[in-house]
Amino acid sequence: MVKYITKRLVLMILTIFIIASLTFFLMHAIPGSPFNEERGTNETVQANLEEHYHLDEPLLVQYFIYMKSVVTFDFGPSIKQPTETVNDLLGRGFPISAELGIISIVVAVISGIILGVFAALRHNGIIDYMAMAFAVLGISIPNFVLATLLIQKFAVDWDVLPAATWSSPMHMILPTIALATGPMAIIARLTRSSMIETLTQDYIKTAHAKGLKPWKIVIKHALKNALMPVVTIMGTLLAGVLTGTFVIEKIFAIPGMGKYFVESINQRDYPVIMGTTVFYSAFLIGMLFLVDIAYGLLDPRIKLHKEGGE
Repeated sequence: MVKYITKRLVLMILTIFIIASLTFFLMHAIPGSPFNEERGTNETVQANLEEHYHLDEPLLVQYFIYMKSVVTFDFGPSIKQPTETVNDLLGRGFPISAELGIISIVVAVISGIILGVFAALRHNGIIDYMAMAFAVLGISIPNFVLATLLIQKFAVDWDVLPAATWSSPMHMILPTIALATGPMAIIARLTRSSMIETLTQDYIKTAHAKGLKPWKIVIKHALKNALMPVVTIMGTLLAGVLTGTFVIEKIFAIPGMGKYFVESINQRDYPVIMGTTVFYSAFLIGMLFLVDIAYGLLDPRIKLHKEGGE
């Protein structure tokens, strides 16, 4: 297990290095400069600004300066907001984005598992059909479309929930629903199919024959094994939720990282773009790593296979 974790850590570092390098070269492949559209900026002022931000240096020199900032996690000041550093923006925006992402994934996991279990227990019944119809709709409708519909109905037509910002629990309801519905639908479908298969296993039949209570069989014996596919895709779902917050934040005017990231792309603010990309990449890769470890802990066969394979 130790060798497996060490190998995964090395791969994580290599992946972050590749992502950071690709981000740098892709950004600099775009023609022009962040200062090209500055009104009233003459060539001398523009040259001074580029010198200040090392944009006049050869590309490889800029690359090494950038990689040093990645290693030290100090991305320097924002080009468009010189009084703010990228670290300041991350420190102010990420907690809000993380809060939205965590609330959404918790809602998605709990509601998705409950929906999937009930659908499996009432297989081919009305509850099963309704649950799966709801899951199909949840998967089919993009979160930005759902967000617009939620704002129109609950904030504009019925005026029961606020449409924007992130200042109270009431403001959290609509963006959480918009972001959690898709993952919840995926979890519900996976839980249902896995639960149906698990309930046909011999050890479940044995538990019934011993006279165990149905709820105890479901929760203690069937659910743990039925959740293995859900744990497997949790890394992907976490990545989707946390990056999906960018779009939802923009729609609901939430002052998270999505606001700064979208603005930095429009303004070609290189430090913010690259700092945000590297930070989120490292965070998501870390989440995938934790999911891999959790998967090995939940299923001893995976752990033994990894140890033996090493």
